[in-house]
Amino acid sequence: MDSAAPMPDANAAAIRRDRNRVFWAVVGALGLVAGIWLAWLGAWLLGWDMDDLGIRPRDVHGLIGIVTAPFVHASFEHLMSNTLPMGLLAAFALYAYPRATRLALPFIWIVSGVGVWLWARPSIHVGISGIAHGLMFYLFFMGLLRRDRLGIAIALTVFFLYGGMVMTVLPRDPQVSFEYHFFGALAGAIAAFVWHTRDPEPPRKRYSWEIEEEEAKTRSDSELEMPSPNDVPVSWDGPRRQVGGDNVVPLRRDPDQRLH
Repeated sequence: MDSAAPMPDANAAAIRRDRNRVFWAVVGALGLVAGIWLAWLGAWLLGWDMDDLGIRPRDVHGLIGIVTAPFVHASFEHLMSNTLPMGLLAAFALYAYPRATRLALPFIWIVSGVGVWLWARPSIHVGISGIAHGLMFYLFFMGLLRRDRLGIAIALTVFFLYGGMVMTVLPRDPQVSFEYHFFGALAGAIAAFVWHTRDPEPPRKRYSWEIEEEEAKTRSDSELEMPSPNDVPVSWDGPRRQVGGDNVVPLRRDPDQRLH
């Protein structure tokens, strides 16, 4: 992979753009978290049964859950356990890869739901943890594929915080939809492979020691290069051309010599 373009020292415009990027990443993540909280609070206050909005595998009436199931949670504890990881992972993704995440997030949402509907156990599957798993795997593989400093830093951070999600894609607790976790993680990995080049690489700052190495290499290369013809000193000009005169060099010969 080609190295990123050198970056000059941060100026006011660059800092302003970065702050704007952070702002919209936080707003997007908070909007997503607010949506699942409003859905749960509305159902709790009105006494609604939200099971009809979950995914019922291989049931035509359960197809709506592909879209609505992430907003449904079985309990307040379930909602709380998903709030922080979902908000943090969404903020990381929207900040680091805003263009790719606009495509990856709906892709993870739909693909994970379709996978649960097709292959999961006969039950009601609810919660946004499948999408959280998708974002964790998405950020981790994005860092591995892009290999820029921001991507690697975020990949290491999310793996340090939520590396345990790797184990929850396997069946452990019968009350937990590991299928949702598995298909979310699979969709996140696929999204990273498909869209890891959509966002430009962040510019890289050049340090003084890098500049010194480049200058030293340039000097050594220039010493080995052949000089151009114009730089070579002329040791003999030959006969001078006379303006308006004859350019033929006379040939001296014996007058008695015959030419044939």
